[in-house]
Amino acid sequence: MRKPRDFDSELKALDNKARQLKQAKLQQLGELVVATGADALAVEQLAGALLAAVSASDMIAREDWRQRGADFFQRQGKARGGARPRAASAAAADGGTAPAGSPAGAE
Repeated sequence: MRKPRDFDSELKALDNKARQLKQAKLQQLGELVVATGADALAVEQLAGALLAAVSASDMIAREDWRQRGADFFQRQGKARGGARPRAASAAAADGGTAPAGSPAGAE
């Protein structure tokens, strides 16, 4: 006879993993803001730039931002001896679809 599955403990483990992933994402976004120098902007300016990037429908501008972001991560990788920074890993995991090189220089 099979041992019954403990769905409650499995759900709890999945919930803990989801919280860890969310926390890691928030930390990486903060690191991205600092790495790009966007932390020097006023919070209102940074929020406004991010909102403009999210609502932008101009695909040419978005592609330009993506390319600028990719160039930024390549420069950072070369400066660190070829190692990718954590924020670059997050952008790669995102599929590069977010405007990484937005006017504020943040995702």
